[in-house]
Amino acid sequence: MLVAAPEQQPLADERAERLTPREQEIAPLLARGFTNRQIASELFISERTVDHHVSNILKKLNVGSRERVASRLGDR
Repeated sequence: MLVAAPEQQPLADERAERLTPREQEIAPLLARGFTNRQIASELFISERTVDHHVSNILKKLNVGSRERVASRLGDR
């Protein structure tokens, strides 16, 4: 009987490398506790765009909350 090998989760650094350049700009601000409105103002983009990027960041880093982004990114 064959047993499938468990799928390995990428390391935090590998997951962070999958972020787009814009997501890489947003993630540190998110980790510092900025709101979507503050991020939008800082980067001159709409809050809706920030919301979209934040959702993608959370998925790619496999975290369920904004607060966990900092721990996933480590000391960058």
